[in-house]
Amino acid sequence: MAGSAKRERQLAREHYERQQARRAERATKRRRRQQVLAVVVAVLVLVGGIAALTKALGGDDEVTTADPAASASATASPSDSPSPSASTPGAGCTYTKSGEAAKDVGVPPYDPAKAASYKKPFTATVATNQGDIVIKMDAAKAPCTTNSFRHLAEKKYFDGTSCHRLTTGNIYVLQCGDPTGTGSGGPGYQFPEENKPAAGENNYPAGTVAMANAGPGTNGSQFFLVYKDTSLPADYTIFGTITKGLDVVQKVADAGSDDSNGAGDGKPKLPVTIKTVTVGKA
Repeated sequence: MAGSAKRERQLAREHYERQQARRAERATKRRRRQQVLAVVVAVLVLVGGIAALTKALGGDDEVTTADPAASASATASPSDSPSPSASTPGAGCTYTKSGEAAKDVGVPPYDPAKAASYKKPFTATVATNQGDIVIKMDAAKAPCTTNSFRHLAEKKYFDGTSCHRLTTGNIYVLQCGDPTGTGSGGPGYQFPEENKPAAGENNYPAGTVAMANAGPGTNGSQFFLVYKDTSLPADYTIFGTITKGLDVVQKVADAGSDDSNGAGDGKPKLPVTIKTVTVGKA
């Protein structure tokens, strides 16, 4: 009996030790998971902080001025309109499918044999509920961008869309071109930058019309109108100049933003809806 009792105590002790070992192992794994989670959270906080610091106007498309049209897609599929890169002078235009289109109007057509025709100047009249804005399109310096804008305008992509972002603190722009009105929508394709200004003070002067993006090569449909001299990183394609209606943009700016993004950055308090965009001769 004594031997039996001793054996039972030994088995109980071994069972207890196995339980403790399992508990210790689980605790170790839990601590490791917590440590990994803490590292992940720290990285996310750091990335978020960097994003906040570098955010000039997107992607949410944002200035940054981001066109989340492009940022919505992590990978790009082959273009329906293949051609040499727009970053190579005179090489042509490349429009690459990217993400889901907020309003599907296809990819801009491009014929390399007619490259010179894409550099002919033209105007675009943006009719809004606050007044008309006329833009002289700089097709000579930004043929791929202006060709895309013409395509979107002629397909009525911009019709009925709202200008979703107004910045009034150190950066002075009204951002438009997203049919969803959220800053996250785009045309379902992207293309490289052209005609970027030199870095420097007020390198985006009042009247400038430029593309928003979510990083290099992610131009889509979102664009911004500069109503007061603005200094930005030289990352955004300048493709036009406001020749009439700058006072319309200024009127919207004077009404302020809802500051939902902080520091004078949010939806304009005076709503701006694009009714139509009409392309005409220069």
